Amino acid sequence: MTTKTNLTLLFPRKLANQILTHAQHNPETEICGLVSAQNNHARHYYPVANTAKDTTALFKMDEQAQIAAMKKIREQNEELLAIVHSHPHSDAIPSALDKAEHQYPGAYYLIVSLNTVGVLDLRAFKQIGDHFESVEMIIEHPAD
Repeated sequence: MTTKTNLTLLFPRKLANQILTHAQHNPETEICGLVSAQNNHARHYYPVANTAKDTTALFKMDEQAQIAAMKKIREQNEELLAIVHSHPHSDAIPSALDKAEHQYPGAYYLIVSLNTVGVLDLRAFKQIGDHFESVEMIIEHPAD
């Protein structure tokens, strides 16, 4: 079950575009990666290779690349903000497997769906207790 929470995630357009471009360039693969933050402000997107046996329907982050990304995040005095992956052929909602394998309950869960016509769907979720809740995601435009 996925319900709506009162949380709001402010997210820079630059990072949203990086994630969407990563997904567009890999339309038959569940892309994955990490987003870091400093003072709860998203800062960097770290794409991580998907090493799942069936990358069209599953994602498993390359362990060494994930460790390297987490090390960079720490070195920049940032923290993990979000886990990212895509759904090439399904909606941008956590699957039963996504929920069962989610290991960072403090992090947001960002899902991109390529299962739309003419537009990419990027949604945010947060684990609250034993279920995921939808989070309002506001894409921020850069300040002039």
